[in-house]
Amino acid sequence: MQAPSVASQDSGNGKLRLLCPACRTGEVPFERLAEACAGCGFRFERDGVVIRALPPERERHYAAFAKQYLAIRKAEGRGSEDPSYYLALPYQDLSGKLQAQWEMRGKTYRYLEKTILPGIERQYRGGLDVLDLGAGTGWLSYRLAQRGHWPTAVDLLNDPLDGLASSKHFFADLRKKFPVFQAEFDVLPFADAQFDLAIFNSSLHYATEYNRTLREVRRCLRPPGRLIILDSPVYKRAADGEKMREERHQQFESRYGFRSDHIPSIEYLDEPMIASLARELGIRWTIHRPWYGWRWHTRPVRAWWQNRRAPSRFWILDGKWGAP
Repeated sequence: MQAPSVASQDSGNGKLRLLCPACRTGEVPFERLAEACAGCGFRFERDGVVIRALPPERERHYAAFAKQYLAIRKAEGRGSEDPSYYLALPYQDLSGKLQAQWEMRGKTYRYLEKTILPGIERQYRGGLDVLDLGAGTGWLSYRLAQRGHWPTAVDLLNDPLDGLASSKHFFADLRKKFPVFQAEFDVLPFADAQFDLAIFNSSLHYATEYNRTLREVRRCLRPPGRLIILDSPVYKRAADGEKMREERHQQFESRYGFRSDHIPSIEYLDEPMIASLARELGIRWTIHRPWYGWRWHTRPVRAWWQNRRAPSRFWILDGKWGAP
């Protein structure tokens, strides 16, 4: 059996080792990423600050989803030509177009940095190697790098306004750049056991099979493994999550002319699902409930009064794995 395809780049605790996303065999030295993988001919490519780690057939698979997703995001007014817009995230939306949403994201991050990260930092006594999954513009990697950690940003979309390419705006404000990869969650281009923490940044709900996605993340973590899920909608019952998903697709079709369901993402978590993942994968969850204000807190009462489906909760799920 051939050895895994690897390449190296400096990270907090040694070398970042890359794994060929196409065949998982052969060897691709990091300093010669443009060379073909000995196992299958795949080439890592640089596109500005982004390292592209999607085989061509996977790019084609996601093409329709990416086109529709970015059309929606553009219509919502996301992104800016002004670098200061990115440096203000998640605390403020300088464009003023999505301030309420970013206000919530900011509260989530403040909770993370004040309540959860300090305990993990004390445990590791130094900078953490962190997988930022669903990195988007890279704002979370930027904030983690400011705290002295070693993030690696991963997302499917490489857009200059609302995707990985916009992470370039953070590098002038940091002493050291963080690696940025265009890749899919279920085939991460990293060798085993080299990250301390994985954070799904408002992104796990885009997965199509949580069990598979989390197993792939677990592979990349050093034992025992730590996982945090931010800003994915959580429902008590699957039925309410399904209603939300159908409502959302109908709204997209009415507003944009398509349902945005080319990729069958799950789009939510529910309490039985969370319990099932704990049993099947050996995850011990700690559930955090950040305070988003009275209006958010009273949403369930208003929904009940108006005879509408139960609204989502935005818990922070903090997972620890047991024995591998």
